[in-house]
Order: sequence, then C-alpha cells, then structure tokens
Amino acid sequence: MSGQSGTNADLALGVRARSAVETAMRIVFLIAACVCVLCVGLICAFLLANGLPAIAEIGPLKFLLGLSWKPGRNLYGTAPMIVGSLFVTAGAVVVGVPIGVLTAAYMARFCGKRLYRLVSPVISLMAGIPSVVYGFFGMVAIVPAARAWFGAGKSVLTASILLGIMILPTVIRVSEAAIRAVPDSYYEGAVALGASHERGVFFCALPAAKSGVMAAIVLGIGRAIGETMAVIMVAGNQAVVPSGILSGVRTLTANIVLEMGYAADLHREALIGCAVVLFVFILLINLLLSAVKGKGART
Repeated sequence: MSGQSGTNADLALGVRARSAVETAMRIVFLIAACVCVLCVGLICAFLLANGLPAIAEIGPLKFLLGLSWKPGRNLYGTAPMIVGSLFVTAGAVVVGVPIGVLTAAYMARFCGKRLYRLVSPVISLMAGIPSVVYGFFGMVAIVPAARAWFGAGKSVLTASILLGIMILPTVIRVSEAAIRAVPDSYYEGAVALGASHERGVFFCALPAAKSGVMAAIVLGIGRAIGETMAVIMVAGNQAVVPSGILSGVRTLTANIVLEMGYAADLHREALIGCAVVLFVFILLINLLLSAVKGKGART
C-alpha cells in the first residue's frame, strides 16, 4: 500500500509540475504577443503623431496630389512618389507573378524528386540574399542591358524587373504550398474524365488553389512596395511623375531614405507623412490578404 501511495503522490506531483510549466509558458507567450502588439502600436502612434500634423499644415490635397517635391521652396507634393511606387509595384507583379506561379506549379506537380532537391534550396537562398546585393546586381547587369536595348538605364523598367526577381521566393513558396494542399482527388478526377496531366494541373488543381495563390500575390505586392535599397540603386530617383516605363522614378521608401539624413522641421515631418502614406498602403495590402484568406476559408 505504501508503494502505491508513493506512486500516486509522484503522479500527482508530476501533474502539478506539468500544469505549472504550462501555465508559465502560457504567460510567456502572452507577454510575447503583448510586446508585439505594443511595438506595432508605438510605431503607429509615432507615425500618426508626427506625420498627421505635417499633412494638416501642408494640406492633405496638396500633400497627396501635389506634383512638386521641393523642400527648399516648401513644396511637399507626394503624387510623383505615390505614382512611382504604384508603377514599380505593378511592374514587379507583371514580371514576377507569372514566373512565380508557373514555377510553383512545376515544383508541386511536375518536378522530379532529384531536381526538386536542387531547385528548392536555390529558391530558399534567393529569399536570404540581402537587398543591397540585388541592387548591385541590378546596377551591373540589368541597368546596362536596359540601356543597350531600350536607350534608358535607371528607370521604372529596371526597377520592375529587379523587384520582380526579388518577389519570386515569396510567390513561389506560398503558391507551391497552396497547390500541394489541394486534395489529390481533384486532379485524379480530372484525369479520370480524360484530361491530360497538364490540363489536370492547370484547369483543376491550380484553380482550386486560387485563394492561396492570391495570398502569394498579395504578399509579393507587400514585399515590392516596401523595398528600398535595391530600388534606390536602379530606379533613377527622380521626383517627377513618370511618363512611361523608361522614365526615372522615385518611390515613397526611396524618398524617405534619401532625404531623412539631412531633413529638419517641416521637411522631416513631411517625410514622416510619406511614411504614413506608405503605412496606409501596407495596411490596405494586409486587409486585402485577410479578405483573400477569409474568402478561401469560406469556399
């Protein structure tokens, strides 16, 4: 009896210890989550507290729709940078999304195991390459090629090509995971009805993964619109509304980085206002991603 009592006591002690550990870890996780939320809240508070007064002083319409950014003359129109950011991001989507989605479909449904073991680490390596290295590659390879072929070096085109390459890992990884998550019965049913392997993949499996593919595209857009260093090195950094894809361009992120080092007073606050506009763009992208995920969950 004494031995059984000792065993029961040990079990009870073990249960209490495990419960204490679980409670402690729950508290640790809660603290970590609160710290993350607090950091985001502080960033939002800083941007709004410093950026909104400048936007109000300049005038919201003049700030958002003004075509001239000349701090020496107290002209702070961000329309050229907003349009430039949209141009470059749209170009990156045009370049990177088709290649990324097709690569994801190949890796998920066509690629052999031996080749997959070679290609997969390369894509992971692309995700870890620093932005400045991509920018240097763009300067020494993409810009001279664009100058030779189109007569324009640093431009919307070169920035779009470079950003299209940079978003490839994000688009490929998320799209591949979405395609692999489609039940095999979808593809097998299409093949049983007479579809070829290619038609089964592109007309059945890929449409079934559209919510995940859309999430990949939205994440790629977020990656492109927030890029700074690589864009500075290949875009030309001209604070004018681009007249075409061969024109130089300056994005919101590039504008902040290029001028924050010497800005003061209203100029500095206007740059923080640019950060507010960029923050709103990122927020809208995240809301779009949430909407895409919610739609995918309902379907």
